[in-house]
Amino acid sequence: MRVLKVGLVLLLWVFALTVQAELKFPQLSGRVVDNAQMIEPAVREQLTQQLQAHEKATGEQLVVVTLPDLQGTDIADFGYQLGRYWGIGQKDKNNGALLIVARDERKLRIEVGYGLEDRLTDAQSSVIINQVITPAFKSGNFSKGISDGVAAMLVVLGGNPLDEPSTVYDSGSNQESDFVARHPGIFVFLVMLFILTIFVCQMLGILPSGGGSGRGGSSGGW
Repeated sequence: MRVLKVGLVLLLWVFALTVQAELKFPQLSGRVVDNAQMIEPAVREQLTQQLQAHEKATGEQLVVVTLPDLQGTDIADFGYQLGRYWGIGQKDKNNGALLIVARDERKLRIEVGYGLEDRLTDAQSSVIINQVITPAFKSGNFSKGISDGVAAMLVVLGGNPLDEPSTVYDSGSNQESDFVARHPGIFVFLVMLFILTIFVCQMLGILPSGGGSGRGGSSGGW
């Protein structure tokens, strides 16, 4: 039953958040933090110049980071925590974004601050990951994939969105709604469990109690 699985997912989520408290993040040494050594030096310098020029012109801060591994956590969770740790973007505008590549897990993600989500949407990030970066990664050309991905991000932020594939809707959503209607007690229990989870995480300092910089984004693999 899908609704019951949600309860298990929430418990696993609490465990994952606890693990995150011990994550070790790289230092923000520049606009390109190539810890996994996946980018050719010439491309790394080119990207640095591009991102610095964009930041100077707009105030929007984009950072590329490659990691040897994710230290056992999910890339979305790692990206969120890393964005907060680095304080990407202007604090009052939350206009930062990360392009994260995890070498060993073969995962990548575009993490986006609220201030950029009106342009660099989850859908646009997904297009960049799946149609621009991943094809180059599958052929082993990581420098090209990252360079083209950054270029696409800058194009989108410049007000020129990429074409998006049509959305496929999940026909099973009605079945889940029917289950909730037939078992309201289980649904209420899961909602209360979720609220309690948030409260406990806030008390432990794992989640902010308010005023934090929420983020969006999209992930993928190759």
